[in-house]
Amino acid sequence: MIEVVLNDRLGKKVRVKCNEDDTIGDLKKLAAAQTGTRADKIRIQKWYNIYKDHITLKDYEIHDGMGLELYYN
Repeated sequence: MIEVVLNDRLGKKVRVKCNEDDTIGDLKKLAAAQTGTRADKIRIQKWYNIYKDHITLKDYEIHDGMGLELYYN
């Protein structure tokens, strides 16, 4: 179980607990439950790398305590 920090740069920081074998789509669903937005309106990225929904956190080498950027489409 790892914890990922999602920052939307508008003053909201969300800590999401998930497994390393979860996909980015699963992470979006967990973040949507905490922020109150729909999962299909969320984009997760790091710098200029936009993460795809079907790839796991382990494949992207996302570890415990890592910070990602949360954008709303």
